[in-house]
Amino acid sequence: MRKHALPVNLLPDRSRQTLTDFERWLLRNGKAFQTIRSYLYAARQFLSLYSEASHHNLMLYKCYLIDRYKPRTVNLRIRAINCFMEFLGIPTSRVLMVRLQQKPFLENVISQADYEYLKKCLLRDGKISYYFAVRIMAATGVRISELIQIRVEDIRRGQCDLYSKGNKIRRIYFPHSVQEPCLLWLQSEGRNTGCLFLNRLGEPITISGIRDQLKVFAFRYHLDPAVIHPHSFRHLFAKNFVERCDDIALLSDILGHKSIETTRIYLHKSSTEQQALFNQIVIW
Repeated sequence: MRKHALPVNLLPDRSRQTLTDFERWLLRNGKAFQTIRSYLYAARQFLSLYSEASHHNLMLYKCYLIDRYKPRTVNLRIRAINCFMEFLGIPTSRVLMVRLQQKPFLENVISQADYEYLKKCLLRDGKISYYFAVRIMAATGVRISELIQIRVEDIRRGQCDLYSKGNKIRRIYFPHSVQEPCLLWLQSEGRNTGCLFLNRLGEPITISGIRDQLKVFAFRYHLDPAVIHPHSFRHLFAKNFVERCDDIALLSDILGHKSIETTRIYLHKSSTEQQALFNQIVIW
């Protein structure tokens, strides 16, 4: 019978205290909120499955992950549990991540036509906040965790510096094509300061709030839900940028990638584009 992770309230008191101490340690080390949540989940999962943090149990946990999750998720959990081992003072028990084979094409990227259609629908239905959220993601390449940090003052300046993935400062530039209409919208709303994107209660919108609403729009406007997600617009930005400017190093800096190799995927066409091109070429 397969083991399943226990809820935190069913863990022994000792394990729950360890998780609390781990969370404080992550905070002291400046980890981002999303990283802390992910790392705590992995640590809680590990503690619910195994009684002690031994190398043998770590290897069993790796097998447990490989049996149940995609390689990218496996590596996220392994990275988290290696950090947990460092917290426990046994970094020699590090587990190697599984090797990811980079695909020679992009998947789940919104097409330019669908992007234009989505913008048109959002404007028509008065969903102005989400209209600008989509436009800013597609025109700047921001991650969703960065999008919710943008303030009205940043739009006015035309740029902002944000703490990004890996606890690095990343500069975001807002092109005039987005900045000017956004400022007109803010003026009509009488907003001069504060978070740019607010929910219907006037509070800063959350990551899950944006994701959930994009899925609603996908079904409402009969778009493929697989391509209507925040990272899809980041992909669209990178793809359009590299088609107009072949400076892959500049794109890597703009996207905040650690390695230029990560950015090279945007030199590839999407799987849909590859198939369309293939059908044009192969007519024999």
